[in-house]
Amino acid sequence: MKTHPAIVFLLLFVISYGSSENSSTSRGCGLDLLPQYVYLCDLDAIWGIVVEAVAGAGVLTTLLLMLILLVRLPFIKDKEKKSPLGMHFLFLFGTLGLFGLTFAFIIQEDETLCSIRRFLWGVIFALCFSCLLAQAWRLRRLVRHGKSPSGWHLAGMAICLMLVQVIIATEWLILTIVRDKKLACSYEPMDFVMALIYVMFLMVVAMGLSLFTLCGKFKKWKKNGVCLIITVFFSILIWVAWMTMYLFGNIELKRKDKWSDPTLAIALVSSGWVFVIFHAIPEVHCTILPSQQENTPNYFDTSQPRMRETAFEEDIQLPRSYMENKAFSMDEHNAALRTAGFRNGSLGSRPSAPFRSNVYQPTEMAVVLNGGTIPTAPPSYTGRHLW
Repeated sequence: MKTHPAIVFLLLFVISYGSSENSSTSRGCGLDLLPQYVYLCDLDAIWGIVVEAVAGAGVLTTLLLMLILLVRLPFIKDKEKKSPLGMHFLFLFGTLGLFGLTFAFIIQEDETLCSIRRFLWGVIFALCFSCLLAQAWRLRRLVRHGKSPSGWHLAGMAICLMLVQVIIATEWLILTIVRDKKLACSYEPMDFVMALIYVMFLMVVAMGLSLFTLCGKFKKWKKNGVCLIITVFFSILIWVAWMTMYLFGNIELKRKDKWSDPTLAIALVSSGWVFVIFHAIPEVHCTILPSQQENTPNYFDTSQPRMRETAFEEDIQLPRSYMENKAFSMDEHNAALRTAGFRNGSLGSRPSAPFRSNVYQPTEMAVVLNGGTIPTAPPSYTGRHLW
């Protein structure tokens, strides 16, 4: 009986120890999780879970689009649709990088992670907007001349434009970390935005060139131009929103330290889904869609001119003998009408009938076969016409 107080004391000690351990961990996370990954599962900071789920769905969607292009690649025969495939893969790879970079802003920063953020943000966006600029150039050529630049030119243009941002980001890291010997995470928000001026330049040029994709005689490519304009337009709105919040809004609300990473993470996810919905999906659908032959007539198109309706004799040259036989039969027919009218007139009591069906009228062929004399009606004649 004396052991009961000892057992109760031991149970209370275990419960108090477990409660102290649970209080030190975030709600929804395990006990062995490192503190820098807390926002991936913390139910109190729900923004991390939401952004993580949306970014994960974007990764799966982008991988699915890349797989569809790879599977349908041998069946694409149209030269104008096959030439930009390399550029499309680069764009999808850049979009995949945006969704992947989102997780770097959900995880708490350290020196290595800050260097990755500063370098990849501008490079990945430069790749995406370079592909959009190359797409605008391609559609401009298609709507004007009906021919697309070669695939090597499109992919090479996108890569060369991206390399400029690679040089800018590398120099920024070298000057701030190596020369000035500053920490990778100790940078001002204005410095982060100033390093992205070249990306903004690509965005503006892509928007201006995409407007010219609506002017041309080949109208079937203008739908792609409309999707491109919508993509760049929404991207500009997202960039204006996140830069305003990142530079001024968080400071005014006194949330600079807590809301900086969520602002950048949401900007990445939003831009990625704009690229997928308004550009990647329409382009993949247009690429795998079978080309409609321009020579195939559309019988449901009322704008096409109708066929000329003419008489049978005007379109088909009939034999001369057939026309003479037809004229001879018409003469016999007129003579029979006159004879029938005279007979009916002499009777006076019967109404005039235009033609009597029991009158035997020989045709030209019957006269020729009878030696030039008019044959008599056969005994089995029942009163019907013989022609």
